[in-house]
Amino acid sequence: MPERKLIRVVFVGNPNCGKSTLFNEMTGARQHIGNYPGVTVEKMEGSCFFDDYELRITDLPGTYSLSAFSEDERVACDFLKSSMESLDPTPLVVVNILDASNLERNLYLTIQLREMGTPMLAVFNMADLARKKGMVWDLPQMEDTLQFPIVETVGTRAAGLDELKKRILFMAENPPEVKKLVLSQPDEKVSDVEAATRRYKYIDDLCTHCVRTSIPVGRSLTDRLDAWFLNRYLGIPLFLLMMYLVFQLTFTFGALPMEWLDTGFGMLGDWISSFWPEGSESLLQSLLVDGIIGGVGGVIVFLPNILLLFLAISLLEDSGYMARAAFLMDRFMRKIGLHGKSFIPMLIGFGCSVPGIMATRTLENRRERLATMFVLPLMSCGARLPIYALIIPIFFPTVWQGPVLWGLYLIGIVLAVLLAKILRGTLLKSEATPFIMELPPYHVPTFRTVGTHTLERGWLYLRKAGTIILAISIVMWALTTFPKERSYAERIGSALEPVMAPMGFDENIGTALIGAFAAKEVFVAQMGIACRVEDADENSVPLREQIREKYSPLTGFCIMLFCLIGTPCMATVAVMARESSWKWAIGQWVALTLLAWIVTTLVYQIGVRIC
Repeated sequence: MPERKLIRVVFVGNPNCGKSTLFNEMTGARQHIGNYPGVTVEKMEGSCFFDDYELRITDLPGTYSLSAFSEDERVACDFLKSSMESLDPTPLVVVNILDASNLERNLYLTIQLREMGTPMLAVFNMADLARKKGMVWDLPQMEDTLQFPIVETVGTRAAGLDELKKRILFMAENPPEVKKLVLSQPDEKVSDVEAATRRYKYIDDLCTHCVRTSIPVGRSLTDRLDAWFLNRYLGIPLFLLMMYLVFQLTFTFGALPMEWLDTGFGMLGDWISSFWPEGSESLLQSLLVDGIIGGVGGVIVFLPNILLLFLAISLLEDSGYMARAAFLMDRFMRKIGLHGKSFIPMLIGFGCSVPGIMATRTLENRRERLATMFVLPLMSCGARLPIYALIIPIFFPTVWQGPVLWGLYLIGIVLAVLLAKILRGTLLKSEATPFIMELPPYHVPTFRTVGTHTLERGWLYLRKAGTIILAISIVMWALTTFPKERSYAERIGSALEPVMAPMGFDENIGTALIGAFAAKEVFVAQMGIACRVEDADENSVPLREQIREKYSPLTGFCIMLFCLIGTPCMATVAVMARESSWKWAIGQWVALTLLAWIVTTLVYQIGVRIC
């Protein structure tokens, strides 16, 4: 089979223009995520095969202009310029994707690209939404004026993609000669404000001649929904209710598949144990069954909960609701010194603190960004769910399990608010930056986009289970196995007991918390190892019985409280250091751990006296 000819394709466009949806539809499973060199901005790349060609597509971060205010925009601008200036002979096609229902705003970036003389084609995406608004455009006249081809698409239905691929191939085979768009006289000095004014004037004239509205503008579905979701009095209660339902459904629908996984790992452990005689004290058997299967399996069993939580967040993101939540929370966030945009990274933190911290790059003010990163680990990440799933069913009846889980998340939010307020009033004091954010129209999320996001995050969780957690499980197995008379883990736990005692913790809990520093999920498996329970997970009857016999419900709640607040995992520490400095990373770890000790000690001591 002859080798396919390669074409480089760059997707560039505003946030919320449907760029990622088109990317996912074109590349499918042939995509991967990395980071741009020297920064933490995600790099989305994928391949699409058409005729005898391979289209190697790079999906740039969304940017409103080439002014490059945020790190996302800087990365997009630098990559675009370097691609155009590259000596690589491989054909390059720049695809500018626009939200067809919001042309005037989207065309600003288009005009800047034309001023650069960028050979490109434009995609009027979401054409169906534009037509529902009664918008009609004269494509031949627009193509003639702008000097590039235009393709209409509906990314959510994969409509127009074949035509888009054909246009890309034609441009690669017939590179156009494009003159730069000139909006000022040669040698004329123009300020940024004047330049922006001229661009908007050009866009206004273009739309006046080429775009018209065929039906009267009335209240759209988006307007009617926003009347509820952005209501001054109902908005926040509706948001809290939505989050409560997400957490309740995560537990309810995740229970059965978790049971299946638990049974499967139990059967695997029994099968491996069958290779040794009953009562064997083989170290290899112990390593395989207790260390690897008990450690990794005890974490993988929580994958259904993780996937359900990520699925819910992806649905809310792709439906357009998350942008409303950020807008809704801006007034509240300003009262604690944070930006409305801080809400999005903090919400992502409910899935994992690492991408949440990385998402703060959209904040232009460094002090606001540092404050957001500092408090972000207080958002109860998915890695804490295994701990909650182990403790909550032991001490709380079914009717209280959802409310207790919701309460833990709420405690983290309240503490984050208080700590952010303190930081922004002391160490990180500065003027607040204005809130500017687009509210995209509501739409039904596509199965492919939501599924891709969910599976990507689930795969990252599994990859951590197969690498970091596997290594830590083996290390912890060794610490709890050697020497036989009194293991190293028991000695460390015993040394920590005076510090742990005021919180109601003993050396077993202390030992498990050591493993949880590597990854919070490890706590469950290490609790089983510390209690010498084989195949320990949240459904392990022997482990649950030991915990119920040894500890009170107050201690169980305090375990969850300490894991919620303190000892951010080492991955969080590493990315915090990379995004700020080691001084801030270490300071965050120490401050949150000290806060966890103080809060948990107060709760335990007060609880003991009341009970």
